[in-house]
Amino acid sequence: MDASDLLRNSLLQLSKSGAARRTIERAPVSRGVVRRFVPGERTEDAVAATAELRGTNRLATIDYLGEDTLDLTQAIRTRDAYTELLRALAEADLSQHGMGEVSLKLSALGQALPGDGPKVALQHAREICEAAAAAGTTVTLDMEDHTTTDSTLEALGELRSDFPWVGAVIQAYLRRSEGDCRDLAHEGSRVRLCKGAYKEPESVAHQSSAEVDQSYVRCLKVLMGGAGYPMVASHDPRIIEIAGALAAHHDREAHTFEYQMLYGIRPEEQKRIADRGDQMRVYIPYGEEWYGYLMRRMAERPANTMFFLRGLLGRS
Repeated sequence: MDASDLLRNSLLQLSKSGAARRTIERAPVSRGVVRRFVPGERTEDAVAATAELRGTNRLATIDYLGEDTLDLTQAIRTRDAYTELLRALAEADLSQHGMGEVSLKLSALGQALPGDGPKVALQHAREICEAAAAAGTTVTLDMEDHTTTDSTLEALGELRSDFPWVGAVIQAYLRRSEGDCRDLAHEGSRVRLCKGAYKEPESVAHQSSAEVDQSYVRCLKVLMGGAGYPMVASHDPRIIEIAGALAAHHDREAHTFEYQMLYGIRPEEQKRIADRGDQMRVYIPYGEEWYGYLMRRMAERPANTMFFLRGLLGRS
């Protein structure tokens, strides 16, 4: 395991540390530094960020931050935040034809609640999909840690029976993912392929960056060669180049796939991809629960860690 892999594992451990969270949240400059990656806590902040992207021909998918909800009131609040966001996007003319869509985590919608948690989360997701349909846009169902992969795919199947445009997410670091891509690479199936951002055991996930990259390319070959709509979620220049080559090899037109990057990361490259005529969608997180998200983003791209640390030390 090289230094970058050790740093990644350390950051993933920190994402679960309450003590580290309190230290970072209390640091005077934390919010200013975080704002690079999270545009704000309110609906209007997410809408404003989406409008800014539209001005440079970029699309958006928006995540109301939060996960592992064990309180029904909070799960309902999360559902309501999404329906409010979708109405606001529609009113601002930012939702039609999927320009601004939303990304959901089932755990934030109550999946882990005692008893009927999965049913509660599915119902909340269904209500959000109804709001998305009314706004003329789409929804993508995020993946979380490997223990929820099967249940998330089951929920995806349930939602697609009424909303066939619901997107799936596959995490390349899981050893099962190439097979999941084959199952999902069919007509009308929107699939976001990312590397993965949770700490997983070696029994289910590749551990080194090189192994994850190799798995990503294998999965990408399946998706680009299939009949679905691949969403290439990566900041890695090599992956982006490979994706373009695979799209050309399979005679894919620009509207049949898209690139995705995170808000605040490589914005000039995002604009360059959009300017050349390809579809570029930006993942916008918003809300108060930014800590776990931030730590996983640092783990995905350790170069961002130095930016954050410089901010905490007052040098950015």
